[in-house]
Amino acid sequence: MSARSAIYTHGHHESVLRSHRWRTAANSAAYLLPHLRPGRSLLDVGCGPGTITADLATRLAPGVVVGIDPAPDVVAQAREAAAGAGDPAAVRFEVADVRTWDDDGRFDVVHAHQVLQHVADPVEVLRAMADRCSPGGLVAARDSDYSAFTWFPRLPELDRWLELYRTAARANGGEPDAGPRLVHWARQAGLTDVTASASTWCFAADADRRWWGGMWAERILSSALTRQLLDTGLSTQTELAEISAAWRRWAADTDGVFFVTHGEILCRVSA
Repeated sequence: MSARSAIYTHGHHESVLRSHRWRTAANSAAYLLPHLRPGRSLLDVGCGPGTITADLATRLAPGVVVGIDPAPDVVAQAREAAAGAGDPAAVRFEVADVRTWDDDGRFDVVHAHQVLQHVADPVEVLRAMADRCSPGGLVAARDSDYSAFTWFPRLPELDRWLELYRTAARANGGEPDAGPRLVHWARQAGLTDVTASASTWCFAADADRRWWGGMWAERILSSALTRQLLDTGLSTQTELAEISAAWRRWAADTDGVFFVTHGEILCRVSA
């Protein structure tokens, strides 16, 4: 692994993309919304299937919104979804890494959701994001903190799931507990005007719990994470099946609750 890259722990199995497509500006970028105005431009870094990107575009229209991601198949899905929404001109998707993108455009807002936890050098990525930002613009980032995930009932198999995920993510060069580190990384990147906040996804309603638990029950058996855990000997097929079954037991429990905690930063780029 080079100093500039890391392996994307989740991969792009359908169960992963299903969770990414659930994301909207409201549930994943609420901290940013008060700072958006129609006509402003935005770059969405690591946009994935583009649901947040497209949602932000509706709030910034007629501003220019571009989503970039290094995974060609996922970018193709984002383009298809945008075209299907009936206004493909509102947002553009490109296969690119913000650190090496050859476009020379600048944007009023440069945004990344759950990206910095997956890169080998988040400081370098934040510097690249700032370089893409217009003077006086905003760099915005939101990342989860796996160490702060909590749930009820506290099934031991889910404790093991969390242990395995954090081990795998770090082996891939990432930092799964990124949320509380964002301010530190931003300042290391030379950003001095930094505002921090935090927010939480809560999966407790029956439909939400079934969706979240069912998604992870499939994901632990079928995604890139599965292959890594088995290929490296960190886990076994039997153990992963037990974890999957525990996710389904948790999802079926009407008292079940799961909190996903995120850190957020807004960084004003010097004019």
